[in-house]
Amino acid sequence: MPFQVSPGVNFSEIDLTTVTPAVSSTEGAIAGVFKWGPVDTRVLIDSESTLVSRFGKPTNHNAETFFTAANFLSYGNKLYVVRTANTTAATNTAGVWNSIANTGSVTTRTAFNVKNQDDFDQKDGDGTLAGDTDVLYIAKWPGLAGNSLKISVCDSTNAYSSQINLISNSSINTNTTLTSTTISVGSNTATIRLANAVGANLTTVNTIAAGIISSLTVGDVISVGNSSIGKQYLKISSFDAAPTVNATHAYFTVSFDGTYNLAANTSVQDFTRYWEFFNSVDRAPGTSSYNSSFGNTSAVDEVHVAVVDEDGEFTGVPGTVLEVYRGLSRASDAKTVDGASNYYKTVINDASSYIWLANDRTNAVSNTAANITTSTNTKPLSLSFVDGSDGPAEDAVVFGDVARGYDLFGSAESVDISLVLTGKARGGTNGEQLANYLIDNVAESRRDCVVFASPDKADVVRNIGAEADSVITFRNSLRSTSYAVLDSGYKYQYDKYNDVYRYVPLNGDTAGLCVRTDDTRDPWFSPAGFNRGQIKNIIKLAYNPNKTDRDVLYKAGVNPVVTFPGQGTVLFGDKTLLSLPSAFDRINVRRLFIVLEKAISTAAKSLLFEFNDEFTRAQFKNLVEPFLRDVQGRRGITAFKVVCDDSNNTTQVIDSNQFIGDIYIKPAKSINFIQLNFVAVRTGVEFSEVVGQF
Repeated sequence: MPFQVSPGVNFSEIDLTTVTPAVSSTEGAIAGVFKWGPVDTRVLIDSESTLVSRFGKPTNHNAETFFTAANFLSYGNKLYVVRTANTTAATNTAGVWNSIANTGSVTTRTAFNVKNQDDFDQKDGDGTLAGDTDVLYIAKWPGLAGNSLKISVCDSTNAYSSQINLISNSSINTNTTLTSTTISVGSNTATIRLANAVGANLTTVNTIAAGIISSLTVGDVISVGNSSIGKQYLKISSFDAAPTVNATHAYFTVSFDGTYNLAANTSVQDFTRYWEFFNSVDRAPGTSSYNSSFGNTSAVDEVHVAVVDEDGEFTGVPGTVLEVYRGLSRASDAKTVDGASNYYKTVINDASSYIWLANDRTNAVSNTAANITTSTNTKPLSLSFVDGSDGPAEDAVVFGDVARGYDLFGSAESVDISLVLTGKARGGTNGEQLANYLIDNVAESRRDCVVFASPDKADVVRNIGAEADSVITFRNSLRSTSYAVLDSGYKYQYDKYNDVYRYVPLNGDTAGLCVRTDDTRDPWFSPAGFNRGQIKNIIKLAYNPNKTDRDVLYKAGVNPVVTFPGQGTVLFGDKTLLSLPSAFDRINVRRLFIVLEKAISTAAKSLLFEFNDEFTRAQFKNLVEPFLRDVQGRRGITAFKVVCDDSNNTTQVIDSNQFIGDIYIKPAKSINFIQLNFVAVRTGVEFSEVVGQF
């Protein structure tokens, strides 16, 4: 008990309830080329739909990588995905570029390539993004998909809506037949004419017409009609860049994205134009409540922002509004009523899934609430994103970029994974470089996960008659290890996103079968065979090895994937790449020991810095033995023994501040070969006489 220096009662709690924890063995990991999403960042994905929303749909650019990930997710729901790319390349053919929304020429293009959140925080914090004020917005992630985006900003009352009166100047003739906006039923254009008054200067009328043009923005909505025939909103798709002038008139044409469909033609001398997304917010920008209370009360500091899928890349429907931000403030210290930031840059950069805000718009700059001023912009800002690039495809990407992505899985302390998917083979003489890199730098380093590989596409697709030799050549290029598994090739499957059929490597399915085995049985069961080895989402195999080929492949450590008529396509082997005769040349044994080592080592951490005495050693055995009995009861091992006493914890071990626990395991073995003997005997012979004689 702790010492007390005066009378009193003290109590202590001693926790002896520590147990060996359950550990996860179903998390997968993959790195490769994707068309959207953060670069060099681990993202946990739980389904194919989430994969699409975070990393984009597949294209010819990355189909093998995408469907390897998607196929794994058809068996399980935990896959860490890292998008790999070069974001520092000086050309958009060598690397990926973010799309940008800019108002002028861009002199420092690569400064606006932002690969992930940390990269943005660093560049935004050191002022790199502010280096070229012509760039106002940046697509959230690099890639050509960003070119589908459009940004629309409304930062003043006039930008939200304005009244356009054609006869507001004395130099204009007020005769409605000479000065008016005319639209005919069924037409998608309007002609705006301005005639000069008697004695007026035609140049003045032309200037007024040009001023009206300058007040319009493509996307603006025009309200037409009246109380008699009703009202219709027409969206501007284009308009003349300058008025045409004749002897008496200045006129120009406005085109709409739909036709005028009211009951009669209309001819008016004034009309109202609205911001394109006026119906997504309920009012024009005004003075925020924070600014009214703590800042310049006369300033209009609010801003509305809409993010649009202009080309339909993200939603499939061009013009879909992706995000709307209403009533944000340009005051850097603005707060909402619940104390959160209402500064428009902070809100957008934290919340948007599609854009970064880099710089203020001219005439609507940020400042503190006390010093903010009203925007002098009279029209909304509408900018399409441009200049995005996908960079090299998955078969041309630099190996170092892919390796850098997988390096994020190198530490067991950083992320818990069990299954590493190689996706497409790449690098080296036979495509073996990636698999060997993952064996050496991830699996053998961590020793708690298994690499799943497939041979090169050329080994099995349109390589008729030479598939077995090519696959074995690939296998012989790989390391000997119990921490890797090799299947026999590729499958042919349907790509619903592009309505085509594609060849996809099987390593995502092989790893997925391990997940399904974990869910239905335990990690120490074999994932192969007709009970647990059925392959999903398959039209046919690129290479369906026959019995002769299977004998050759299996002897080399390749697990055949075979289609049996009426029985489906199954993984028909459970070997690791360990070339030495050992129990660890089987997937189920390797994964059994990964589970045991991970669970027991996790539990053993509770003994760090305790005394190496009989009590601690007994505590260790009491942690481990119940766990192993449970595994034995679930058919993972046939017998075990835990030794942790003074026989292995000698005085020398104790004096070295060490602790040793020896755990002996007899792993259960999966059946790979079945021999059935059918013995015919004569009628008068007793079975007891012949049983065991053959």
